[in-house]
Order: sequence, then C-alpha cells, then structure tokens
Amino acid sequence: MTEQPNPKDHPTGNAEKDPDDWTTGGEAMTGAQASYLKTLSEEAGEAFDDTLTKADASKRIDELQAKTGRGQ
Repeated sequence: MTEQPNPKDHPTGNAEKDPDDWTTGGEAMTGAQASYLKTLSEEAGEAFDDTLTKADASKRIDELQAKTGRGQ
C-alpha cells in the first residue's frame, strides 16, 4: 500500500492551487476578499464587482495587486 503524502509537509505547495481548481471556487467571495478587492479597486481606479466568486475574486486580486504594486 502506497502512503499518501501529508499536505502539511509542504504547506506552500498546497497554498498555490489554481483558483479554477478550488472546490469552493464557485461560491460567493469571502468578506475578506471583498474588503481587500474594494481597496485595491479604489487604488487602481477601477470598478469594484461585488458579484465575483471566490475564484474570480482571487484572480482579480492578483491582477490589481500587479497593477498597484501591492502584495509584491
């Protein structure tokens, strides 16, 4: 029997999962995501979309972080 790797042994690898592969990615974004996304949107001078899913919000956060220089 092959032993399964423990995800806690490589926590950063587990954190790098593509948002498109998240099992809860289709759910509404979290309050923390919405708050941060609103801040980033204001800093970037772009509209805030409060209808994004968790996965889409994550991608948008990445885009706006790149645009604003935050999160680098």
